[in-house]
Amino acid sequence: MHDFELEIPAGRIRGLRSGGAGPKVLALHGWLDNAASFVPLAPRLGDLDLVCPDLPGHGRSDHLPRGTEYTFAGALHNVLDIADALGWERFALLGHSMGAGIASLVAAGCPERIERLVAIEALGALPEAADRTATRLREAVVANRALRDKRLRVFVDPAPAIRARMQANGLSEPVARLLVERGLAAVDGGQAWSSDPRLTVPTMVRMTGEQVDDLIAGITCPTRVIYADPPQPYLPEPDRTRRARLLPDGDLVVLPGGHHLHMETPDAVAQAIGGFFHAA
Repeated sequence: MHDFELEIPAGRIRGLRSGGAGPKVLALHGWLDNAASFVPLAPRLGDLDLVCPDLPGHGRSDHLPRGTEYTFAGALHNVLDIADALGWERFALLGHSMGAGIASLVAAGCPERIERLVAIEALGALPEAADRTATRLREAVVANRALRDKRLRVFVDPAPAIRARMQANGLSEPVARLLVERGLAAVDGGQAWSSDPRLTVPTMVRMTGEQVDDLIAGITCPTRVIYADPPQPYLPEPDRTRRARLLPDGDLVVLPGGHHLHMETPDAVAQAIGGFFHAA
């Protein structure tokens, strides 16, 4: 894979691209990850033209301007802007975790442009009970205001950052290293996380469960969902399987592994994807 960069209204986007001659696939990484999320999987997917951007605020891409919120609705437009900058009218989506949630919104909201979708470890959006709307809003406001006094931790060498990612996400050292090396930037005295601290603020407003169900039922393109077993606490059974069954044209694959199974067991995930992106 090679580096690329392009300009969209939200700022400069950087990432990795395989440049194959096959189907066009835009790969969207998870929360606080980056384009390196797909490095282990990419060479196992054949001749795809796989484009893996660092989403705004992540990796080596620009942060959103001050006063701009990181929202799924905004991310939808960022994805379409990236596709426009690539000159892609129709394309497929591959998403992991937050990236799979964003991809779900794009597929439901702009179906005429999306050919196929592979969603790993997420589908739709995380729901919120309607009676927690005000509470969530207040929590987000408090967290956002508190960021004004927050200072980034500086690492003299990346080893502690790698250990932190290993512990936080249950990752092996090589996988954590891939994400950390792309997720650190040089600062005075060493290196610090390049991701925008505003990404850690709780989402101000989430969909209700009924809205998430309707969103998923509106994804009309062929879709393959890949879940890890055991499930994550925020993707519990039987609800995650029930939601996958709402897809008009979808199938579900469950594989043993953790949340980053596409990095830890890329052979198994590549086999589960198979020729899905090449199907007519």
